Amino acid sequence: MLDKLKKLIKAYEDLEKKLSDPAVMGDQKEYTRLAKEHANQADLVAMARAYVTAYDDIEAAKEMLHEETDAQSKAMLLADISENEAKIPGLENEIKVMLIPGDPNDEKNTIMEIRSAAGGDEAAIFAGDLFKMYERFFEAHRWKMELLSASPSEAGGFKSIEFKVSGDKVYSLMKYESGVHRVQRIPKTESQGRIQTSTATVAVLPEADEIDIKIDQGDLRIDTYCASGPGGQCVNTTYSAVRITHLPTNTVVQSQEQRSQIQNREVCMQMLRARLYERELEQQQAELGAERQSQIGRGNRSEKIRTYNQPQDRVTDHRIGFSSTYNGVLLGDQLATVINALSAADRAEKLAQAV
Repeated sequence: MLDKLKKLIKAYEDLEKKLSDPAVMGDQKEYTRLAKEHANQADLVAMARAYVTAYDDIEAAKEMLHEETDAQSKAMLLADISENEAKIPGLENEIKVMLIPGDPNDEKNTIMEIRSAAGGDEAAIFAGDLFKMYERFFEAHRWKMELLSASPSEAGGFKSIEFKVSGDKVYSLMKYESGVHRVQRIPKTESQGRIQTSTATVAVLPEADEIDIKIDQGDLRIDTYCASGPGGQCVNTTYSAVRITHLPTNTVVQSQEQRSQIQNREVCMQMLRARLYERELEQQQAELGAERQSQIGRGNRSEKIRTYNQPQDRVTDHRIGFSSTYNGVLLGDQLATVINALSAADRAEKLAQAV
């Protein structure tokens, strides 16, 4: 590990030199990329330097110990060796965790979609409750949310809703929410007090740039229509709403929430790039099918990931068996505890595979 860490420190120092190069400073895009890489490596390099320093101090003290004749000086050197040797295992473990390859999408913003599934009106209401839960989570992290598309239900909640979330490392946390969410509770419309089970699906897509996904304009069919409100009535007389179909994959996206056709078209392109990027990622995962999957799963919408049980005031994440309270997670501010547990389980699994 020592040689590897010394090379890591040398590469970091070379990166620092590049950042002070006038040619790099003049290229804003390249400078931003390198500055981000520099910032992301700072903690790891600090830990690597501490490890190398401790190791070098041990070696230096051992050499001095062979030459030293004074008993008191020998005792001090032995104490230094013991102190530094005690540091090594802890530093080693920290570095191993930091060296786990990160998800290249973790830094990206996300496009999220919540859809009501089994359960009729109650499923739509549950989809709305999930949306409110996420809103509170976004506010706590000071992330920005932008509504892209929504289909409200007359009973309340949403048949479907799509939105973009921007901020620091959004995808690194929200990716654990992708899958089927199940609720067990007594609906407000239930007069006999019977518990109903309903589901909603959540999709979390890393936002894709044009660099990530190239789209041939000839592969697109673009339709425009009047934006509609509840019940389907037209809310304006201009054709501002946009629907785009990617013909090779038959992927359809639409937006009517923005004020102009140009804005709705840009929103559609953002959603389309995200969906095509997700499709490409799934193909890559299929090709790597022999690779062992993390215990948190792939986050497919076909996977039932979590149950919200109101009568028992319990929320259980089935991927890691983690439980919290219904009121704390769905109605309160404890979603972070569930996501943090999933993130920790993911890191532990990756570390076990790397050892």
